[in-house]
Amino acid sequence: MNDPLVELPLSFQHMSMAGGIRAAMYRSPDKVAYKHGDRTRNYRDLVDRIDRVSAAIIGDLGLEPGDHGAIVAGNSIEYMEVVIGASQAGVALATVNPKLAPAELVTICDDAEARVIFADSASAELLKDSQFATAERIIVIGQELEDWLSKARALAEPPESDEWGIFTIPYTSGTTGRPKGVLVPNRSRILSLFGMAVEYGCYSPDDRFLAIAPMCHGAGMIFALAPPFFGGYAEIMDVFEPAEVMQKLGTESITGFFGVPTHFHVMLAQEQAVLDSARKHSLRTVISNAAPLPQAMKERIVKFFGHGLLHETYGSTEGGIVSNLRPPDQLRKLQCVGQPFPYTLVELRDDDGNEVGPDEVGELFSKSPYLFDGYWQRPEETEAAYHDGWVTVGDMARRDDEGHLYIVDRKKDMVISGGVNIYPREIEEILFAHPDIADVAVIGVPDEKWGERLKAFVVIGADADLDQDAVIDYCEGRISSMKTPKEVAFIDLLP
Repeated sequence: MNDPLVELPLSFQHMSMAGGIRAAMYRSPDKVAYKHGDRTRNYRDLVDRIDRVSAAIIGDLGLEPGDHGAIVAGNSIEYMEVVIGASQAGVALATVNPKLAPAELVTICDDAEARVIFADSASAELLKDSQFATAERIIVIGQELEDWLSKARALAEPPESDEWGIFTIPYTSGTTGRPKGVLVPNRSRILSLFGMAVEYGCYSPDDRFLAIAPMCHGAGMIFALAPPFFGGYAEIMDVFEPAEVMQKLGTESITGFFGVPTHFHVMLAQEQAVLDSARKHSLRTVISNAAPLPQAMKERIVKFFGHGLLHETYGSTEGGIVSNLRPPDQLRKLQCVGQPFPYTLVELRDDDGNEVGPDEVGELFSKSPYLFDGYWQRPEETEAAYHDGWVTVGDMARRDDEGHLYIVDRKKDMVISGGVNIYPREIEEILFAHPDIADVAVIGVPDEKWGERLKAFVVIGADADLDQDAVIDYCEGRISSMKTPKEVAFIDLLP
């Protein structure tokens, strides 16, 4: 809430997601904001339903600013309406992955102290026999939600939520494996949207975005929020069907698309007829995020979709978007994640907290308006992430003489073999370039002599024939012997 001791200037206005969408609605009330399957929602109806969610949360549930809820559901228009409407009422929702087991869902909802849970029908069925510590009601997205909204009494005017209040609480697991609630303030997410509009160039009122990533994750949420915030259009998909995605890119005049490396791998592995359906696309921007994009895959994306489109973004739920490699540098800067995002400062520090020099590896710290407000009820872990206003999630990086960043690996993933620091990602990049390797992960396993030795888990392509010796031989001459995996396991799919 506002500090009564601080006098805000007359020009001050709290920023909110609902406020941005409301402003877009006044420009084009009948324009379609979202499409999902055969259903659409224009801006007038979208704002009306967001306001109804706010009214029902306040009037029917009796929740107050600072209370929490949760949403356990797949992608939908209703997902966005519920999240935005709750945040307008000052109630932050934990955005919980619906693919988790019931016990995990209960643990997160209880940890968040959720008073209400919004769930799709599949998740509601999973949770029907569960006991919650704080949740008083489960509202099922579908007819139950519609009935609930129809009874909402209209508010005289929309509530004003503090921009430094919490927008959502996505959950992430750290080095301990315990799920932690990441407190994401309204201000950081809204300013992130403005940074994205500048950096990516695909969020004008004339743009059409395809949103396929799960909204329960930070990236899936924010890339689906940006289009309606700026008056554009977004089509939502709740299931990733690569052939359907390619078809939509070729026929729906989509100008922007976000995916993770796995999406691109599967999309570009489709049969020729499917690939051909997307060749006459209208894309102006292709964004990759959430995991490192192997250089070999970057080259395939550029070759298929064309030059001048691909961005590789690096960030975290805690730090927001930290850096971006812009299209002109995709094939010039290898295995690179670009330069700091607008209004972002980056430092690479050694174990003593000193900045390292060019091309030296250090732990990456960032400082920007996009940072999180800490972990929910995890003061010690919040303190470990924050250092005098700078945030780290433990990623190791180097910076070249042009100021471009290269993520070497996670600090916790570093392997120490024979006293030498080895970063698995470097080895994974080499192996990923093998024409018969579809996916790969390299880890350190205990070794009596060396402390740790390298083991590669390899997924081979269809009809490929590889054995351990062939993989090891491929590494010879490409990386030093100390970085060559000593053991190779073949699996069907990486976990």
